[in-house]
Amino acid sequence: MTRKEILDRLKAMSDPASVEGMSRYGIRPGKVYGVRIPALRTLAREIGADHRLAGSLFSSGVHEARILASMIDDPDRVTEDQMERWVKAFDSWDVCDQCCLNLFRRTRFAHAKAIEWSSRDEEFVKRAAFVLVATLAVHDRDAPDGAFTKFLSVIRGQATDERTYVKKAVSWALRQIGKRSLALNHAAVETAQEIARIDSKAARWIASDALKELLSEKVLARLEM
Repeated sequence: MTRKEILDRLKAMSDPASVEGMSRYGIRPGKVYGVRIPALRTLAREIGADHRLAGSLFSSGVHEARILASMIDDPDRVTEDQMERWVKAFDSWDVCDQCCLNLFRRTRFAHAKAIEWSSRDEEFVKRAAFVLVATLAVHDRDAPDGAFTKFLSVIRGQATDERTYVKKAVSWALRQIGKRSLALNHAAVETAQEIARIDSKAARWIASDALKELLSEKVLARLEM
């Protein structure tokens, strides 16, 4: 399937009502058709893995084409330069999250980029750092606890960012780390308590949001099994 065929297919699948709904959730990119994620996943399976096509689709600037690109790319062929180009082009939280979930976390650069991007100023670059941490915490099951304790100081250091998409990602990362194991739960709770003492509205929100889940009976019961 060619780039043009795919873009034409996406346009034919457009849903104005979905576009309107996306706007209510803060998704307002320039070129958007309102194609839902399950439909994109079905299309991705039809296309199959294709690194070159993924790059071409992402460069189109079409919202759904960028998400689709993250679904069909080959993580073993992704370079740091490509990750930098893509992350700088993020213009919505869902493209950011889907690229991290579908592709970036599966690259050999994932842990290093999470650290590097966490200190960047661009909103979606910084969000990508913490979405990477969150998705790695869930999916990188072979990594030892030590691979995630190093992120706790990064989370603590960036907990004063007031931007909604950043602070929500910081909380997400902290919560997912704290749900990996009982030891990491204790470490994440301690980190959240330290964050709560920071004189910052964002920090207090992150701490409260994280502690509510990390100290819940449901989470603790699962970790103690």
